[in-house]
Amino acid sequence: MASELRNVAAEVADRLRRKGITLAGDERPEDLADLLSAVERFDAAVEARGGDLMVDDLRSSRPDDRHFVLPPRQSGESVRDYIAQVDAAAVRVRDHPDISA
Repeated sequence: MASELRNVAAEVADRLRRKGITLAGDERPEDLADLLSAVERFDAAVEARGGDLMVDDLRSSRPDDRHFVLPPRQSGESVRDYIAQVDAAAVRVRDHPDISA
């Protein structure tokens, strides 16, 4: 069971890193899961407003709309604080004009 949890946590960490999110490597599995959920909520808000997740990315030098880019995680920022930052950004995205029209 512990090895399954480690495997799932490693997979989630890999998904987050591929999105450009910096991880320290000492995050608890439940924090990684909560962070992934926050990122998925953010992504859903971006898509609902016409954003393109392939272009509006942390690693992109030219996103279509900066509002649709995840906020970067600050050095030393706790996972809980970063989740709050991502959730606040999702709220701002939901208030942003739809660009798909």
